[in-house]
Amino acid sequence: MGAAMRRIQAGNALTAFGIGFTVPFLYIYVAQVRDLGSMWATCAFIAFALGALVALPFTGRVIDRRGPAPVVIGAAFLASVGAMSLGLSTGVVPLLLSALALGAGQAVMQPALATMIVWCSTPTTRTKAFALQFFMQNLGLGIGGLLGGQIVDEHDPGSFTLLFGIEAVMFLVLAGVIASVRMPQAQTFSDARPKDPAQAGGGWKRLLRHKAMVQLCVLGFVLFFACYGQFESGLAAFGTEAAGISPSTLGFALAANTGAIVVAQFVVLKLVEGRRRSRVIALVGLIWTVAWVIAGFSGLGHVSAVMAAAAFITTYALFGIGEAMLSPTLAPLVADLAPEGSVGQYNSAFALVKQMALALGPLGVPVGAGLPMVYIGIFVLVSLGIAWLALRLGRQLTAVQDNPVPARAAAAPAPAKQAVAATEPVAA
Repeated sequence: MGAAMRRIQAGNALTAFGIGFTVPFLYIYVAQVRDLGSMWATCAFIAFALGALVALPFTGRVIDRRGPAPVVIGAAFLASVGAMSLGLSTGVVPLLLSALALGAGQAVMQPALATMIVWCSTPTTRTKAFALQFFMQNLGLGIGGLLGGQIVDEHDPGSFTLLFGIEAVMFLVLAGVIASVRMPQAQTFSDARPKDPAQAGGGWKRLLRHKAMVQLCVLGFVLFFACYGQFESGLAAFGTEAAGISPSTLGFALAANTGAIVVAQFVVLKLVEGRRRSRVIALVGLIWTVAWVIAGFSGLGHVSAVMAAAAFITTYALFGIGEAMLSPTLAPLVADLAPEGSVGQYNSAFALVKQMALALGPLGVPVGAGLPMVYIGIFVLVSLGIAWLALRLGRQLTAVQDNPVPARAAAAPAPAKQAVAATEPVAA
């Protein structure tokens, strides 16, 4: 790992640490500490998501034309202002504007940091780079949330101001770290940097004509909606209403999810390296199918409270294992699909898909609470659909895109074969 990559990963981890201080407590802060009620707390989350949805469609083109580092620095300053003002806001309007700025800043950082990782890696090292990024993110979020829980006091608004202040400082630290990064000058692979900035990008029309990328975006939307979109909304509602899960058990389940990622990430990395990405994603769909079935078991009325809690915690742990498998798979695949000079555009498009899925995730709340077994049945089918979509995507991918390590190793002695492999799709 080069010096540039080490700094990028360190900045990413510190930012996740700062975010972990505030994310678990945002609802309490708005609804109870500022005494604005649940409606405005919900509106704060909507403003947070809206900031991301407004900013991301324009982010990719800027990244490809100006480079990712200036975009990360600008987004970090915007997020820092949003976090600090959120910690000081007492009224509805400044609070919503702060959430809007914070959401936009955080969302823009994601594709810009991903593009920096792409620029500092090769197709064969990129899998490990993104696995490390995901590991560091979850470790930072977990530690930040743990320490934030020790500081926060719902009867002391100043404790929340301190939390948001720490988050704001971490964003500034990220800006400083990224400003010190010296990107490698040598072009390590053909699709990393635009040779001609004027031709960088290609816009949304070019992306929408790319069949494999469109299929990956559809698959990504279903993945994010079925997993991240349900964690703190529909699945939590199912657990508390149908399975009788206590808030403390829900906290243990979320901890089990993070713990599974931290513990399993590099074990899983060894298992998925050298395997077809489409089949890895399909396997995640099957693992999540089992997770939803176990969640349904926790909601059966005749099981004991201990068994229901154990089943619910196991569900979150299985989701974590699936996430650990996706982290070295999805982001590198997006980068490998991107044409020359369009890595930022493709990363931003995929980040936008994720934000849309997260924004729609709470639609599962009324079903999870009111029709629990219907809710489980829907997401069992959705998870099986993930496996089907992944195998279907595999038919659109080239050998290098679906499995870059052995494909490139086999092609190295004979450049002519490499050209053939790059043009023939692989059957899933």
